[in-house]
Amino acid sequence: MTANVHDVAILSDFRYPGGTSASIAAEVRAQARAGLSTVLVQVRSPHLKRDRPFNPLIVELLRDGLADLCPDGEPVDARLLVIRQPRIFTEDLPAVPRIRAERTVMVLNQAPGDAADPARYYRFAEVKQRVEGCFGPCEWAPISPQVRTEVLRAAPDAALTRTDWHEIIDTADWWVERTRPVAGVPVLGRHGRPDPVKWPRTAEELLQAYPDTANVRVRVLGGGELAVEKLGRRPENWEVLEFGSVSPAEFLRGLDFFVYFHDPDLVEAFGRTIMEAMAAGVPVVIGEHFRPIFGDAALYTTPAGVVPLVHELYDDPDRYQEVARRARVFVDEHFGYRSHLARLADRGVHPRGAPVDRPGAAPDAEPARGVLLVSDNGVGLGHLSRLMAIGRRLPPETPAVIATQSHGASVAHREGFLTEYIPSRSVLRLPRQRWTELLRSRLEHLVDLHRPAVVAVDSVPHDGIVAAVAARRDVTWVWVRRPMWRRDTGADWLAKGAVFDGVLEPGEFAAAADEGPTVGDRERVHAVEPITYLDRHELVDREAARAALELDPDRPAALVQLGAGNINDISSPTARITRHLRDAGFQVVFAESAIATEPMPAVPGTRLVKLYPISRYLRGLDLVVSASGYNSFHELLAFGVPTVFVPNRETALDDQVSRARFAAAAGAALMVEDPDSEDLDRVLAQAVRPDVRAELSRRCEQVRFGNGAAAAARWLVGLADPIPSGA
Repeated sequence: MTANVHDVAILSDFRYPGGTSASIAAEVRAQARAGLSTVLVQVRSPHLKRDRPFNPLIVELLRDGLADLCPDGEPVDARLLVIRQPRIFTEDLPAVPRIRAERTVMVLNQAPGDAADPARYYRFAEVKQRVEGCFGPCEWAPISPQVRTEVLRAAPDAALTRTDWHEIIDTADWWVERTRPVAGVPVLGRHGRPDPVKWPRTAEELLQAYPDTANVRVRVLGGGELAVEKLGRRPENWEVLEFGSVSPAEFLRGLDFFVYFHDPDLVEAFGRTIMEAMAAGVPVVIGEHFRPIFGDAALYTTPAGVVPLVHELYDDPDRYQEVARRARVFVDEHFGYRSHLARLADRGVHPRGAPVDRPGAAPDAEPARGVLLVSDNGVGLGHLSRLMAIGRRLPPETPAVIATQSHGASVAHREGFLTEYIPSRSVLRLPRQRWTELLRSRLEHLVDLHRPAVVAVDSVPHDGIVAAVAARRDVTWVWVRRPMWRRDTGADWLAKGAVFDGVLEPGEFAAAADEGPTVGDRERVHAVEPITYLDRHELVDREAARAALELDPDRPAALVQLGAGNINDISSPTARITRHLRDAGFQVVFAESAIATEPMPAVPGTRLVKLYPISRYLRGLDLVVSASGYNSFHELLAFGVPTVFVPNRETALDDQVSRARFAAAAGAALMVEDPDSEDLDRVLAQAVRPDVRAELSRRCEQVRFGNGAAAAARWLVGLADPIPSGA
């Protein structure tokens, strides 16, 4: 993420389909317009049982760079923490987000209950105890007078903010000047998420508010199927649209009146859809209980009074226009963006005066320079570490920005990089097409924002990447393409990769055994030696490494990093390896991922360390048992560490088996091809012998190779700042 301290952190479940997400989106846009930074912290709500993606409005914020999404488990510092939706805290959180904020506000955007049951949705005292147990003392801010009344009914002693944390909206995004009716008869309608309590309780009242007569038309966006079910039929003058099939702003342009009546037991928290209709210039017809929120900006009646009121206003164009404009002025004054910025300022968060809407290059801007390094969300930190290895060797006059889908974004930040986190498709749970559009738009936004001369992508060319390359030919695009793919895989990726301007290929020690498709695709390749994050001289000495790893200086030590397997499962290869090494007198170290969101289980007689990069401490180890992924493989060989490779056979592209076989054939490492076989014990029996380990280290020295990261950086610098012709 790009800042040490965000102005506002918002904690919620961003999968909510209705007003919660719309409200968050509005506040983030107001904050961005005022130059304030926002980070979103996702927590799954226990009452959203069905798995679902992030709300499209939230996805748009992330796509446009208006907010960061905090990777799971990473710490957050913010001036203000805003928590939305109390029902998230009806159960204990599985993991408490690590948020440090100067002030905290809990926005009560839902009442604890309704008229029939004051605690139907949550028990205020229990939620308060959980929230303040996780995040300390905070303000409790109802979203409306109705919610305030219901909270005090459930908890009379509750200390609430003096003013409500009302909804906000920018009328400029919604307003449509209406010079004539939509159709020959009044068109009335409503929109909102499907929920039975959002409709009148009886069929009689439902048809009074939304008649089945020829002198009106009725349009419904969201939940119309529930009304049809209640009636047992769909009236001929009704048009029912699925929730989310069109935007609310587009839908409202097709209405003359917004009519909203619901079950009398429901305590509507605010009525965001009502506010949206007012902002769009649609006169609103609602029940009297909304008057404390909307004052004289709405028209109040009962379901039985809807049709007479609608026709009366429809037949008086001047009054119709006056009602619409009066509502807009009311919304601007009471619920505009300025009101939100004022309440932030009251809590110490002041506008910076520099908007962060999507920027374009200014006419007098400096020439583009620098490198944007884009990584995939592969397992672990492999893609990201390779790019950081290159980035840390770029000269100061060629600034590097990391953009990654990996949860390791915070690792890059700690390593000193300006870092942008791009939430992956799996995090947002988006359909492929929506993810493609988000990735394309996000990459274009980052190009606009940071103005690099070169974008280097260490990832397979997903469709969103390909689309961004095609759209932004004003920069040079490089594919950082590691070799050693499995045979008969990846042909489609190679075809898509033709869109790049060039290919940077990190070297491969086992290149002679490479039978993958990249071997035949060499025309545009710039090859360097194998890339490692550290150079040999950056490793700490044995004594310092052992101190950092908290090891007994008098006993041999082994690192186990297979990347898979339950170490508490006595039948797993990892558990067998651990037992064998302990029986041989070794201290066993597990390297917990620097991006782990949950701690690994502890095993008696082992040490669990979380250090990045772990390669800095390899001199403190006598043996490593490792998978043969690109980074670990080349680090262990380059630094002369006695190693047993146990290749991961489940990778989609990476040919770990051939890589490990080559190292074993070269005498630089040992290998266990099938960790479930008896070979595991046989090879480990060899590996623990001092003479075998000494020979492996000696052989690594003989076949030693350099680090290609600096050469890769120099090549990218040349692309970013080409020598003028004739110079």
